[in-house]
Amino acid sequence: MKNHINANQIKMAYQIDGPENGPIVIMSNSLMSSLEMWDSNISALTDRYRVIRYDTRGHGQTQVTEGPYSIALLAQDLVALMDALQIKQAHLVGLSMGGMICQYIGANYPDRALSLSLCDTASEMPPRSLWEERFAIARTSGIMGLVDGTIKRWFLGDFIQREPQQIEHVKHMILGTPVDGYLACASAVRDMAQSTMLLKIKAPTMVLVGKQDPACTVDQATVLHRLIPHSSMVVLDQAAHLANIEQPQAFNKALRGFLDSVA
Repeated sequence: MKNHINANQIKMAYQIDGPENGPIVIMSNSLMSSLEMWDSNISALTDRYRVIRYDTRGHGQTQVTEGPYSIALLAQDLVALMDALQIKQAHLVGLSMGGMICQYIGANYPDRALSLSLCDTASEMPPRSLWEERFAIARTSGIMGLVDGTIKRWFLGDFIQREPQQIEHVKHMILGTPVDGYLACASAVRDMAQSTMLLKIKAPTMVLVGKQDPACTVDQATVLHRLIPHSSMVVLDQAAHLANIEQPQAFNKALRGFLDSVA
């Protein structure tokens, strides 16, 4: 069940699973999703870890404020959430936009990150024209206008055919994103330039990517791996952008193995 707390002057939604005294793992969601995107991954961790997931600003049940946002602001939100929950340090797991937020914390708040799991993410997201096109659709047709294109980027065709219930669940999550929240967060992703920042990351880091991810590619993951000093890289075959949903067993095995090795 979702809880709500005030952090960084906004009302944030979050959920906690797992044992009270377990090492803390915090999971940060992608653009156009909510903390429910991690539903297939929680049970693989909660025998040992206390897992906290939250809705990013402008998404799910967390407050929408006037945009545009920056990755720095979204990272400050997560640090403020940790402060509000009296968490000094945590293992940070982020996918896509969530991974961008975790990169920023690893580089700029190094004492807060015990480890980083950067999944299907990148340190820069060109070209700008691609974002302007999506913004125009969102403004004229709402989030509904973006659903089909998003699903095709997030999942391989055979998964879409094979798992209609999962796809419906994901569509519901996408459609639950307020247009203003999408535009404000997508602006943060569009304007991000974090490659040089990666050199400052000290925490043990796993870079994980779906081999067929068209949104945050294997090449972009390789940049993260090469620039982050203490990093390993995992490529999951038969997975596009939401590898944690498309290949949950392989994703969970990689994530759990990494967390156990550093925790």
